[in-house]
Amino acid sequence: MAGPSVELSPVIAASTHWLSRAYPAGTPDTIAHTLSELQARQAVTVAAWLRYPTEMDAALVAIAGPGGSAVLDWRVGSEPDDDQAEEEGWRTWVDEVVVSWAACLLADPRLARRGVDAVAAAIPPSMSERPRPHPRRTGGLPNEFRRLLEPDQRDLDAAVLLRHPDLLEPVAALHRDTLHYLLGVEQEIAA
Repeated sequence: MAGPSVELSPVIAASTHWLSRAYPAGTPDTIAHTLSELQARQAVTVAAWLRYPTEMDAALVAIAGPGGSAVLDWRVGSEPDDDQAEEEGWRTWVDEVVVSWAACLLADPRLARRGVDAVAAAIPPSMSERPRPHPRRTGGLPNEFRRLLEPDQRDLDAAVLLRHPDLLEPVAALHRDTLHYLLGVEQEIAA
């Protein structure tokens, strides 16, 4: 893995925006909205880095585009009135797989830990000039993903919809199997 690429910025921004709109903050205040969006961005970033692990992958998605939000919009019933409207152009940069994987990470703390560990382990230490997760002085938890991995009560209150497993299920179920396969998670067989 070559590490995170700036080519993924539009995908990360649009996918975060989609999640934040589909699962708004628990309260209407600005701080709650910001905390919820930060958690969505951290999950989307991990998912994007897992989905596009090399600079070549990131460059290709920047050229070809990620596919858009149409299936996601349909799954959660949030289709725009006019998806051709100028203000809806950001939707073309939403990556369905990235959003689905981010939903999985937000709903399952153990899976989020595995995802962050996989991303952190795959970035070569020699890439000091590139953005990369830096471990905390204690515990080794990457600071960039603290709100995803160890949300405090304020984070949880702000993202009550964004972290609700039942509400995320229609989106998370789309590509959960692929994420489990990628991270080496054994599927649990329903009893």
